[in-house]
Amino acid sequence: MRKVVFLDRDGVVNVERGEYTYKKEDFRFTEGFFEALQAINQKGYEFIIITNQGGIAKGIYTHEHVIELNQIISEAFKIHKLPLLDIFYSPYHSYFSQSLSRKPDSLMLEKAIHLYNVNPQKSLMIGDSNRDIIAAEKVGVKGILIEANTSLLSIIDWIGA
Repeated sequence: MRKVVFLDRDGVVNVERGEYTYKKEDFRFTEGFFEALQAINQKGYEFIIITNQGGIAKGIYTHEHVIELNQIISEAFKIHKLPLLDIFYSPYHSYFSQSLSRKPDSLMLEKAIHLYNVNPQKSLMIGDSNRDIIAAEKVGVKGILIEANTSLLSIIDWIGA
């Protein structure tokens, strides 16, 4: 079974701007992101991104915007030779539509665990919101709550082998 670090997107993978990030010109990886993932990967972890994208339900942006950013992310992982298994996103928002995929519910994590044979007890979720941690705990994954836009370099020592 795989050891995975699940990553929230906005605020963890990329800089949280205080508004929806859906245009490629607004997208920037957080400081030290790939250096931290290299160190985490050396501890035997692979990566899956789990992200709410409620701006789709609100009509602010489209699936195509998210897919374009997902391609940028995937390409950057390839360039850095990091194992990104998948990116799951929930296009729903509780004001407009209901879904068990939207964090703090856990359907995206459940799907990822099943599809990629992930060992929840040896995996982690890094998020910048309590909803990330709640979703992780629902499936037996340990959550690490960080402040938005914090360099993941600061938490490498917390992540065991």
